[in-house]
Amino acid sequence: MRNGRLVALRRRLIPYWLLGPGILWLILFFVVPMYFMGRLSLESGIFPEFQFDWSFSNYSDALSAYDTQFFRAFQYSAAATILSLLIAYPLAYAIAFRGGRWKNAMLLAVIAPFFTTYLIRTLAWETILSDNGFVVNTLQTLGLVSNDGRLLATTGAVVAGLTYNFLPFMILPIYASLERMDTSLVEAAKDLYASSRKAFLRVTLPISMPGVVAGTLLTFIPATGDYINAQFLGGAKQTMIGNVIQSLYLKQTDYPAAAALSFILMATMLIIVFIYIRFAGTEALMGEEAERR
Repeated sequence: MRNGRLVALRRRLIPYWLLGPGILWLILFFVVPMYFMGRLSLESGIFPEFQFDWSFSNYSDALSAYDTQFFRAFQYSAAATILSLLIAYPLAYAIAFRGGRWKNAMLLAVIAPFFTTYLIRTLAWETILSDNGFVVNTLQTLGLVSNDGRLLATTGAVVAGLTYNFLPFMILPIYASLERMDTSLVEAAKDLYASSRKAFLRVTLPISMPGVVAGTLLTFIPATGDYINAQFLGGAKQTMIGNVIQSLYLKQTDYPAAAALSFILMATMLIIVFIYIRFAGTEALMGEEAERR
């Protein structure tokens, strides 16, 4: 009897033992750093002598001083996310349903950029879009860019860099959703006299929405806090909030302002993500919606 209780107790504790390493990891590398960053955001003074005095004014002062870069980061990341979605969905659809024996090779081409570091990929774009590069010379020859025009240090260059670097994060979740789809559902819709367009809108698109939601989040979140693309592909007018935080930490040594901006950015992104998931729907909600349709 006693052995049976011990066995039952051990079985109940197994999930907690499995969760233990992950919880410990989150505490050490997320909760603890967040605590110190939160405390730092409420300090005042000049480096290296900061004092904790509940300086909530750091938040309003930092946001009012860098509101332009703050909203610019969301504009650029939203544009990059939309462009990524417009490019990724047709490509993921083609790989999933038209890839055939080339499917694995096409997937390899999608993830191949990850074999090179993020910084090197961005520097490659800086070389491609350089003022004396092939792209600029070709566009000048075609009359699409003036003789003294350039592509670097423009909004388009930064958004293009963000789109390129985060495009695989949009493609792969959408492909995973489409790959798992039962194609007989589309055939059944067409047997019920639905056109290809209606079959796509009523069957394929709702089933693939979990991938769209996941891909959008995986693209939008890191793009918002990015600073590499703006630094190498943009100029002073394309500075994003990530560049400001980097400068405050490493150059100006204004740690309280940098920590406050980091918290504001994180809180804003959490609110946007919550609203997006609330209205876009989770996988369960989308599945139920597809069944109702």
